[in-house]
Order: sequence, then C-alpha cells, then structure tokens
Amino acid sequence: MVDTTDSNIDTIGRLNDRCRQGLDRTAKVMMTSACLATFTEDGTSALAVQIGIVEALRRCTFDPRDRERNRGEFEFRGQTVFFSIDYYDLAREYGSEDPADPAKTRRVLMMMLRGDL
Repeated sequence: MVDTTDSNIDTIGRLNDRCRQGLDRTAKVMMTSACLATFTEDGTSALAVQIGIVEALRRCTFDPRDRERNRGEFEFRGQTVFFSIDYYDLAREYGSEDPADPAKTRRVLMMMLRGDL
C-alpha cells in the first residue's frame, strides 16, 4: 500500500521534478511514435525533435496546488504535448510499492499528443 502522507507527496513531487529535469539517471523518458512522427513530418530529424521536446518539458510550470507534479502539458511548435510520470518497481514490471523511495522506484515519463490519450 502506498503511503500518501503530506511529506511523501512532497517527496514524490521533488523526485518527479528531478525526473523532468533530467537529473534522475534511473528514469526512462519516452514519447509515443505518433508524437514523434507529428513533429518530424517536415523533415526535421527525430533527434532534433526529441531534444526540442525535452527542452520544452523542462520549462513546464505547475500550479502550486499540484504537489505531486506527475502529469501536465506544454506547448511545442504550436501543439499541446501531454506527459505523465508513472512509478514502477526496479525491474519496471509492476507498480512501485513506495514512489517516495527512489531506491525502490523507477520513473517512466511518457510524452504524447491528445490522440494518444
């Protein structure tokens, strides 16, 4: 059972911030193929798109009431990109027992377009 005390929610929020900022070396950052394809249609390389989207993600801001900061959206090239952070066990097979404990949790950040939701 996941502990949802105030201090744990604040810890999860800080860990999610680290994930979005690229400071969590154990996190996996992904995007749907539809999202990538949308932004490479004009011939832009996939790598350039991925770099641009990650830079835009890192500038994402949150309402102060959103203490967990595990879902959000941002604009990239005139399109809204959505993201969510999910919490898995170390093998990324099952949900994490304690998302506030980085020794037990691996974060997976997924970016997508509205059609992927």
